[in-house]
Amino acid sequence: MASVMDDPTLARHFRGHTDAVTCADFSPTGKQLATGSVDTSLIVWNLAPKAHAVRFRGHQEALTDLQFSPTGDLVATSSEDTTVRLWTPCIEGESEVFRAHAAAVRSVSFSCDGQCLVTASDDHEVKVWSLSCRRLLYSLQRHSDVVRCARFSPDGRLIASCGDDGAVMLWDASSGQCVSCFTDCGSSVLFVDFNSSGTCLAASGQDSSVRIWDLRTSKLTHLYQVHSAVVNCFSFHPSNNYLISGSSDSTVKIADLLEGQVMYTLHGHKGPVLTSVFSRSGEEFVSGGVDGQVLVWRTNLDSRLYRDVLRGHSRRCTADLSPRLAHLHPAVAHLRQPQAAPIEIGPTLVDTVSHDRHIVDQTFYTHTLPVNAALAGMGYIKPRQAEGGVAVEASGGGGREGGHSRAGTEETLTCHSSASSSAAAAAAAAAVKRYCGH
Repeated sequence: MASVMDDPTLARHFRGHTDAVTCADFSPTGKQLATGSVDTSLIVWNLAPKAHAVRFRGHQEALTDLQFSPTGDLVATSSEDTTVRLWTPCIEGESEVFRAHAAAVRSVSFSCDGQCLVTASDDHEVKVWSLSCRRLLYSLQRHSDVVRCARFSPDGRLIASCGDDGAVMLWDASSGQCVSCFTDCGSSVLFVDFNSSGTCLAASGQDSSVRIWDLRTSKLTHLYQVHSAVVNCFSFHPSNNYLISGSSDSTVKIADLLEGQVMYTLHGHKGPVLTSVFSRSGEEFVSGGVDGQVLVWRTNLDSRLYRDVLRGHSRRCTADLSPRLAHLHPAVAHLRQPQAAPIEIGPTLVDTVSHDRHIVDQTFYTHTLPVNAALAGMGYIKPRQAEGGVAVEASGGGGREGGHSRAGTEETLTCHSSASSSAAAAAAAAAVKRYCGH
């Protein structure tokens, strides 16, 4: 078991979104953090002290998911406006639009080489896209209801998907064939992901549990029932020894996968937690929720050197070995109930809000091109700065086929904007219904 040093601590606290924070991801270098929101914006936070943050606008409806590319030079976002956008995460960046699905797009994920994207949608389909050719490769159509999430495996050879039909499906990424289907979740499954070695697959959903299967044996090995409400998200630590989960019970929990128990329960959000994810190094993780807060936590999970662990994982994710054919280890399913008195941690620290951090808003001049169903346009970002260092926004990105458009009104922004209490309550209720399914 990894050694436990100090308790996790709240390192940073960002406020910039005006509605629920639905998705987040760290850049591969750990120098940037991207967050997406129901307020339709993407914010890229530069984590260096006193560095600016950049807000990107282009989506017409709520963002549902985002992910940095493996090289960190792109951020992909999905939205309820049926599109996927590729952003360059810098002030002079660009935005490229895929008209991806016939209904809201719920998730987006890069392949390990950054050459493909997989998207999941309310139209019951999973689609795989080529980024080099900017075209649709194929669609996966076995789900019978809304598909909530789809992810590539770390080696890019498998795709996992889940949805409101209660099924977790495993696909061969090269052939598009379904190779396995887990149907023991019983209700809507909201999130699915692989561990960093690609040997385990986990899913969470409306039954308030997290299930973990060993793909080498296709057996359920862990069933964690530690939350009192829907589990909206989770993330494996890079060492694969720990897992964080965020729930509509307003908590984030850290589970020790080796000992099979919850180590910590973290409090800080006022409402459902919709996203939680570790950094690539495992030294930090972020959580976001209906309250619009972005909390960055410093972990205490000081086990073996992460680089050594990740090198070991990379040796197992080879092109000529399938997780099903790898060396088998004994695996026995066992129920993980809440253990006696996990450590409760609240954000009772000094003020960690970055009061001096400004958000630079971008102006979009969008030209939409009728290339094909896969590619609908390219947006060019031109930053503007108001006097006194306060950002001025003019947002756009819509437009009609084959024409130019510039939309939006200008307004003064700060990183501490907030809605009235009644508006915030209404937004919270809407976000819970939209993302938690109740």
